This record gives sequence, structure tokens and C-alpha cells, in this order.
Amino acid sequence: MTSGWRYRLASVIGTASITAIVVPVTSHPTVEDLAMSLPVVSHLPKPVHTHGGLTIITVTTVLAVLLSLIPLYKPRPRRIIDVISETQRRILLAALALATIGYFDYTYRLPRMMLVLTTLGLLVLLPAWHVLIRNQKRNATESVIIIGNDVETITTLHEKADIPFIGYVSLNQPISSPSESSDRNHSSTAMAPFTDGGAVIASHADVEGLEYLGGISRLNEIIVENDPDTVVLAFSQADREEFFGVLRTCYQHGVTAKVHRDLGNDVLTCDTKSDMLRDINLEPWDWQDRMVKRAFDALFAAVGLLVASPLVLGIAIAIKLDSPGSVIYAQERTATFGGTFTIYKFRSMVENAEQATGAVISEEDAGEVDPRVTRVGRILRQTHLDEIPQLWSIFTGHMSVVGPRPERPEIDREITADVTEWKQRWFVKPGLTGPAQINDVTGHEPDRKLRYDVKYIRNQSVLLDVRIIIKQVYKVAKEATDHLK
Repeated sequence: MTSGWRYRLASVIGTASITAIVVPVTSHPTVEDLAMSLPVVSHLPKPVHTHGGLTIITVTTVLAVLLSLIPLYKPRPRRIIDVISETQRRILLAALALATIGYFDYTYRLPRMMLVLTTLGLLVLLPAWHVLIRNQKRNATESVIIIGNDVETITTLHEKADIPFIGYVSLNQPISSPSESSDRNHSSTAMAPFTDGGAVIASHADVEGLEYLGGISRLNEIIVENDPDTVVLAFSQADREEFFGVLRTCYQHGVTAKVHRDLGNDVLTCDTKSDMLRDINLEPWDWQDRMVKRAFDALFAAVGLLVASPLVLGIAIAIKLDSPGSVIYAQERTATFGGTFTIYKFRSMVENAEQATGAVISEEDAGEVDPRVTRVGRILRQTHLDEIPQLWSIFTGHMSVVGPRPERPEIDREITADVTEWKQRWFVKPGLTGPAQINDVTGHEPDRKLRYDVKYIRNQSVLLDVRIIIKQVYKVAKEATDHLK
């Protein structure tokens, strides 16, 4: 991304130019004749233009599109998929504005056929343009920020890594009086113990020769202000709050992340080289595959909810008649980058089943009998009907159809204490099913479960998802049939 006024100029001029070209092109007789073969446009009347009328229509369209895309003119770090989706959303807003102008019978309104063709053209060309100018900076000098709470690692990286660091972000905040500020270029300034969203850590000196950019609580603003290409993490441990919180912010802004090799096992890396720094694979899927997967998830969930809707009332009645308590229960589960979301399931255990024991893995996962499971709940679990409400989590984007099963944060903490690599599962959206589930591997075997999940993450594809879903459907049908027998 080119910076400042250059980016704004390129964004505005490119948007205006592309729009000014698309409108006359869609009014060309050859294009209109081709459009008549499209089912969406074929019934619309062919527009008739005068030369002056086409000019005013073009100007009106350019103004509407320029005004709609104003938020995109600011040079802000974004992921490619976010650039595309935001640009397309703004184009549809402009199309709505133009349709509204046409509704009020404006003399030189955009004819309906031209409106449809122009919108379709802009939905392709303008996102491509904004992605192109976003990536222009990648060909320039790379800018890097160090983020962490380990001063020794920050200092070591600054001294030994051949990277143009522009500054560092730390949990600590330097303090200095006005009289001391003049001496900052000659000697380091003491830093006081300070908490910035995390635990208080020991005081330390400034990193000599490296500018302090601020605390982690301001990380969003710091990334927007400095627009780094890469962030290097220098933490003493890969904790859920600060370390993975930083990764989540990097992911949201489309910033590349690297980590010191000492913490390489805690993250999903792109390579296994023995260099000091490892590239973190924040997006195991390409953005094109991610869009296809999201569309598939939404369609699967919508169809699933529609098909399962006749069963919902019967299941709810059966649960209420079998045991006192709620029909659906909510539970916090781990999402991407160590975050949490609320999962919903039909209640299959007695109310407040974990009140005395806390979060524990059900004995049923180990092939035993769990006394907390109700009679109806046992049937729901064996037929997997208790999972129906999770289709809503898939539809809203918190889960995927296929992916590592989301675990409770409490159990995650217990497992990661023994299996460091378990956190690698946090780099993709959790799923309703996955390779571990179709191979009957549960949380009682975290090492085996991890191997299945990481193998899926590194080899995932839409085709693999379809194969896993088919195997899961067959498995559920077989288990339901065996239960009825």
C-alpha cells in the first residue's frame, strides 16, 4: 500500500476512472445485445441515449460511487478478503442510491439494464484495483514492529536480526520527566512496572536505538498509524491473552507475523527452517478458498436448519418431559487465536451437570457411561441431534462445518500444559466435525486428536471437507440405525 496522499490519490482517481469507463462500455450496443442473453437482464428494455444524456449519467454514477467508497480512501491495513468484501458492499450501496434516483424519475437516470451491467462490472474491477494499490507497498522497503514483554528478546532481535525495525510495542510504558527527555538520545531511561492489559512485569531499561511506540492496549491504533508490513512477536510465553491477542490483531489487519524460534511449537508456522525467526501461518487458506468455504458453510447451515426444523419442537418437548431444566444450554468454547464464542446445544445432561466437578471431558468420550447424561440426552448424543443448534453458529460465521472441534477454555488450558502444540488448532475456525471425529478420536487422546487436526489444517481443501462430511453423515446414519435396532 502506498502511503498517505499517494494512496488516497490513487484510490480516488482509480475509482473515478474505472467507473467513468464502465458506464459508457455498458451502454455500447454490442454489450447490450450480449446482455440480452442473460436471464437476469433479458426482460429489461434496451436503453436509448443521447450523447449529452450519457455524459450526465456517467457523471452521476461516478459521483455516487466516489461518495460510497469514501471509507476505502484512507490507507488502512486490511486483509485482501476484507478489501474485496468492503469494496463490494460499498458498490452495492452506490447501486441502491442510483436505483433510488431512478425511482424519482430523474431526467437522466441510469436505465435499469445499465444499472445492472455497471454494478456487475464494478463489483469485479473496483475490488481488484483496491487490492492492487494495497499491495504496492509490498514492493517497497519493508517496515517491521517488534511486540512483546521480553526485553532481552526484543534487544537481541534488534541487534542481530537483519530487519529494518521502526519501533517496538511493549506491556511496559516508559516514564521520563521533561528534564530527562533531552538525555534520551544519550542514555536509556528507566521504565516502571506497568500493566497494559496483562500481568505486571519487572521494570527494565529502554531498548537503545529503538523507538517505543506505545502499549499493547493501543495496538490497533499503532498498526493503523505506522502501517507495518510485518510484526515480530517477542514474548516470554505464548499466552492466550497477550500473545494470541496480538496475533488476532495482526490477522484482522492483514499484517504478516513472525515469532522467535523458541515459541515456534506454539504456533502454526509456514516453514521448519532453523532461522531465528519463523513465519506464522495466520491464514492457512488462500482468500479465494476461504470465500468458497464460507459460502459452503452458510449454505450447508441454512439447508440443515431448514431440514431439521420439524424435529426441533419434538426434541424440546422430549427434553422438558425427561428432566427439569432448560432445553438449550450455552457454553463458552475456544475460537480462533484463543478467543472464545458461545456454542449452543440441546441439553443432554442434567441441569448444572458440572456445578460440582467443573469443566471435565465426558466419560462417554472414553467409551464409559456418564451418569450425568439423561435418557433423552443419551439418544440425542447417539444420533447427534443435540448438535442441531450449532448450525446457527456455522451460519453466523463463528464455526465451520469442518474443522477442529472447539474445546472449553478450561480444558484447553489443561491440555496445553502437557501438549504445547495444541495451540496450533487455534489457527482455523472450529468445526462441527473433522478428521478426528470421523476416526473416533476424542479429547481423552489429545496427542492423537492434535495429529489429525494439524494434518487437516495443513492439507485442507473444499474437496477434503466434502469427503469428511460424507463420512460423518454415513457414520451418523449407521449409529442411528444400530441404536434403533
